[in-house]
Amino acid sequence: ETETQTGKTEEKDINITPVAKNLADKHSINIDSINGSGRAGKITIDDINAEINKNNQTNTSNDESPVPQESLETKKRITKRRETIAKRLTEVHLNTVMTTTYNEVDMSEIMAIRTKYKDSFKEEKGVGLGFMSFFVKSVVQALIDFPNLNSELGEKEIILKNYYHIGIAVASDEGLVVPVLKNASTLSFSEIEKSIVDMVAKTKSKSLTIDDLTNGTFTITNGGVFGSMFSTPILNPPQVGILGMHTIKKKPVVINDEIVIRPIMYLALTYDHRIVDGGEAVQFLVRIKEFIEDPQKLLIEN
Repeated sequence: ETETQTGKTEEKDINITPVAKNLADKHSINIDSINGSGRAGKITIDDINAEINKNNQTNTSNDESPVPQESLETKKRITKRRETIAKRLTEVHLNTVMTTTYNEVDMSEIMAIRTKYKDSFKEEKGVGLGFMSFFVKSVVQALIDFPNLNSELGEKEIILKNYYHIGIAVASDEGLVVPVLKNASTLSFSEIEKSIVDMVAKTKSKSLTIDDLTNGTFTITNGGVFGSMFSTPILNPPQVGILGMHTIKKKPVVINDEIVIRPIMYLALTYDHRIVDGGEAVQFLVRIKEFIEDPQKLLIEN
């Protein structure tokens, strides 16, 4: 009887609701160490449920063996080309002051010319008429007008290049490569297109030579082939300029105070600010825009 009386006294010392007490007994929960969240510190059914969940989590953690992080990783050997790319990208960030300016260009006129002449061009020249030949021609003429974009920084001088070797970035399985159109100023539209087809074929067959990849004076890259609308191209040193083309999208634009739908491409020009001033870079990009939007001007200049 004394023991029973003592047991009742001990139960009364713990402030707990009857429902919570029954649940604690059912799950063998030690209520001595629980701080109640109810009034005056009373242990409630929520407190018991929280303790049950905590015990379940502890048991689950103890039952599961941790998976080593290394088993979830795959190591891929870096190729020589990727190693070279990584090294050059690091160098260009450390050794240049890259700045980018942007503009948009209405592709209507170029697209109309291409639609009108693509069949006869292919039949006569044996190659398709693409957009890249127009951009190469435009870039070369703009470089003639703004020669600092076709230069290189020496130790104590700026080396202006009076030849126009235009690099064309081409995607490969091992990363981007930039074969070079040598003396692009002397090439016709068909010669440019044929050279680009040849570049792509050599890239796929991994038969590009050192001569194919060296001595470029300016680069064009086209992220639009992957669907990119907007990007910031990275310089290909020692060159001081690179033009980024992008995908063409129909956009509403205002022409003669009317809203019309036109095929628009965003252009990005990244340049080395140590050699090229901002105003010069902007004018260079605007010059390219003018040639693309008015191809007759480009033909006259050439």
